[in-house]
Amino acid sequence: MEKQSIISLQNIAVSFDGDVVLRDLNLSIQDGEFVTLLGPSGCGKTTTLRVIGGFVTPDSGDVFFNGKRINDLPPYKRNVNTIFQKYALFPHLNVYENVAFGMRVHKKKEAEIRERVQEMLKMVNLSGFDKRKVDSLSGGQQQRVAIARALANHPKVLLLDEPLGALDLKLRKDMQAELKNIQQQTGITFIFVTHDQEEALSMSDTVVVMDKGQIQQIGTPQDIYNEPKNAFVADFIGESNIVDGVMHANYLVEFAGRKFDCLDYGFEKMEPVDVVIRPEDIKVVPPMQGHISGEVTSVTFKGVHYEIIVDVEGFKWMIQSTESQRPGDVIGMILDPDDIHIMKKSEYSSEVGDYSAFSDEIYEEVHQEEQAGGEA
Repeated sequence: MEKQSIISLQNIAVSFDGDVVLRDLNLSIQDGEFVTLLGPSGCGKTTTLRVIGGFVTPDSGDVFFNGKRINDLPPYKRNVNTIFQKYALFPHLNVYENVAFGMRVHKKKEAEIRERVQEMLKMVNLSGFDKRKVDSLSGGQQQRVAIARALANHPKVLLLDEPLGALDLKLRKDMQAELKNIQQQTGITFIFVTHDQEEALSMSDTVVVMDKGQIQQIGTPQDIYNEPKNAFVADFIGESNIVDGVMHANYLVEFAGRKFDCLDYGFEKMEPVDVVIRPEDIKVVPPMQGHISGEVTSVTFKGVHYEIIVDVEGFKWMIQSTESQRPGDVIGMILDPDDIHIMKKSEYSSEVGDYSAFSDEIYEEVHQEEQAGGEA
């Protein structure tokens, strides 16, 4: 049975002081989904969250909750709770009273409050912490208290505005897994805001990629990564080599000075296109065996793999490989049809290029380290 839409945003527009923040935004979120709004700073993702929560009233457009228009409903009357990056816990109250706060506001019976608080603390792995002061807790523990408090009132939807931003990397990874588990346990709809691509891909059922106040693509993490709709999405999600190409016919594209078989069709004959090749899909071979060959300009060890920048006739490609190369080596690159993804040209096509800047940054970092080493 298909899940129904719990939140629907229709033709939402928001401006602040004449600056357009959201333009004609349409989004439908299913009941029980883990949805992530992903994009760079200023793209409109937090404003979208605040429109759902009732903290921002749209200039035009409608917000629906379970089919009912709620534009004029204040935040406290919406069956929605929000967790911000700053957890907004009450420092004068202990853990128990922080979690119980919302239920006391709603005049719940003491026995029900006690049972629910213990249930919530168990869910976030804080059983036995009820009497602790919140300012004695670590950042991760404080965040768990905020989650417990937000869930205690049985909201239908939980809004999370970059809640992991203040945590260190290891704790952040732990909390990603924890949040996903809690969402699956409760079946509550989670709407999560982040600018971290890895976080979005690892946690979500659905990713909504945003830029310039508009949705660029909606899809599963696999769809977003493997089938980006335009150069912005391809460039923002993971690493991508984005090359100018021309479609000669269905399943035949030309780029980097030669023609390649691909899996894409439906383009005009000789239509200019953007060609995306993920760095991990490129196979390295001796130069004479490659479809393309180039000179290695830099190599960076990343733990699991090496990031290799290769100059192919002035265009800097990135390859991710478990085998290292040496700067100055000439290598060949092989691309299979399913390694090549074709996208229509868009307003973003001219904004993304090769890895020249990336290569220059690495050179600068190495050069600065060498200088510092010489001075030490």
